[in-house]
Amino acid sequence: MIVVPDDFPSVFEGSAAQEKAKALGTLRVYTERGADDENELARRIGDAKVAINIRAYARFTDAVFRACPNLRMISIWGTGTDNIDLAAAARRGITVCNTAGVNAIAVAEHAVALMLAVARKIPAIDREMRSGAWPREMLTQLHGKTLGVFGAGSIGARVANLGRAFGMTVLAWSARGDTARLEAMGITPASKDDIVRRADFITLHLRLTPATLGLIGRSEFAAMKPTAILVNTGRGALVDRDALLTALASGKIAGAGLDVFHDEPIKAGDPLLKFTNTVLSPHNAGQTPEVRRDGLLRAVENVVGFLNGKPTSVVAPPVLST
Repeated sequence: MIVVPDDFPSVFEGSAAQEKAKALGTLRVYTERGADDENELARRIGDAKVAINIRAYARFTDAVFRACPNLRMISIWGTGTDNIDLAAAARRGITVCNTAGVNAIAVAEHAVALMLAVARKIPAIDREMRSGAWPREMLTQLHGKTLGVFGAGSIGARVANLGRAFGMTVLAWSARGDTARLEAMGITPASKDDIVRRADFITLHLRLTPATLGLIGRSEFAAMKPTAILVNTGRGALVDRDALLTALASGKIAGAGLDVFHDEPIKAGDPLLKFTNTVLSPHNAGQTPEVRRDGLLRAVENVVGFLNGKPTSVVAPPVLST
């Protein structure tokens, strides 16, 4: 049996991927919220062998795995794995696969759009004009500026290329220390400290891991230029929340473009909603018809590979018993 326990808001139901999954055997799809509760997630998975994970709010913990002894594979729609206890999955013989790279073009374009929206103050100017004003303030151009990219995967590499097309100097930091790959792509490797000190724009494209949690904190904001703009389309927790709020409120940085947050959906009254130097979007950088179609199909293709004994895009292989 294959189960989709978290298709809310629904994207899988009625898709070409759903039709493909139906051909693999019994398929059960849940389109109502509730999978963010551990017990409910376990109930929905039940005796299924395969789970297709749509939303990051569904937390696949060891307790969930313990309650679902038949589960052998999780196929993630997307790249991030921070909602899955990978070590526990491996111990319990569960293969975890993702669809890394499918959303690279869309997310990279969105990251640059956030850079431009903050730098050119487009939302604020639009609001002023609609209220009858004719604002004439100074704006910021990308050409000639330094772009610091954290993360050298498919998204980060695409952002770096777009930055160069704008005439920016690009510096990049790889979580894996893969400087040779950066140099092969024509990107200048740099240390974390060098980037936060030199960059006019800083953009985050990293997986959330214990090593990247709070990567940008008080010391990093203190080292940034007061004209720096931060863009985050990775995960909210890559940035220390209190440090970000302080930096925005004090003018330590010029602004931020954010597609991801510590709490999603963002709550009414969140301090981020009050700042005029932020541009916010609801974790939808990869929401294009092409990404949805191709990503969901690849998630099902990963299931096909697993069932055929040849899993693809494996993030966490199971631990083999001896």
